Amino acid sequence: MTPPVFRFAPSPNGLLHLGHAYSALLNFDRARETGGRLLLRIEDIDATRCRPEFETAIYEDLAWLGIAWETPVRRQSEHLADYRVALERLSALGLVYPAFESRAEIAKLVAAREAAGPWPRDPDGAPLYPGDAKSLSADERAPLIESGAPYALRLDMAAACRRVAGLTWDERGEGPNDERGIVPARPEAWGDVILARKETPTSYHLSVVVDDALQGVSEIVRGQDLFHATSVHRTLQVLLGLPEPIYRHHGLLRDEAGRKLSKSTSSTGLRELRAARTTPLDIRRLVGLG
Repeated sequence: MTPPVFRFAPSPNGLLHLGHAYSALLNFDRARETGGRLLLRIEDIDATRCRPEFETAIYEDLAWLGIAWETPVRRQSEHLADYRVALERLSALGLVYPAFESRAEIAKLVAAREAAGPWPRDPDGAPLYPGDAKSLSADERAPLIESGAPYALRLDMAAACRRVAGLTWDERGEGPNDERGIVPARPEAWGDVILARKETPTSYHLSVVVDDALQGVSEIVRGQDLFHATSVHRTLQVLLGLPEPIYRHHGLLRDEAGRKLSKSTSSTGLRELRAARTTPLDIRRLVGLG
């Protein structure tokens, strides 16, 4: 029997905090319990925010926690060609189109739509794409692209849903509302998500499913904040012919105000806790792992 494969995949855009420690330890413990493998992936696509010193800090903090992982570490910025191949496959299916509106223009379009009534929002609370770039002909798109105008490559979600109707996933953890077992996917709730931009050949949604497939990840242990995004990930997996992993979403650690921990919350940062002589065993107790 093939041992299960787990992964912890932080972005080096800040220092790790207790929430990261919790997720990393859950993956590490689960790999040990099942005789599986633990991979570390550095999700450094965002070149404007990701920095080498944060990546170094990730290695140091995880090693201090007693977490061991296989090498070499996959760094997304070194595998852009993999994402281009996936994007080209989706394009060949007629499921990708360029949208040329800026963020400010999209905000104006949303405001105009909302003046006539509520405009739908995705599970994260962001408004669905309100533009009509999907209706542009190839002749209308060509001069815009040739002019060097910035654009985002979006998934035609309606067309995608027609191809992958009835999707589900196997949830071994639990969703925000105690969802578990075989969960129905609702990718339409996300609208035409961005798969890449002119200057960046991938988005989180696209890169995460490609990476998990190429690395053979069979069980994904991650926070409930990504539970609903699994609908998008399952859609892309089926469209690209990628294997279906098991999902195990876990609860989120929150601050005293009930907010999800962020990298700007210094009081819960692993670096600060280490400096205060907190031990790895203390960290386990703080995150509820005993």
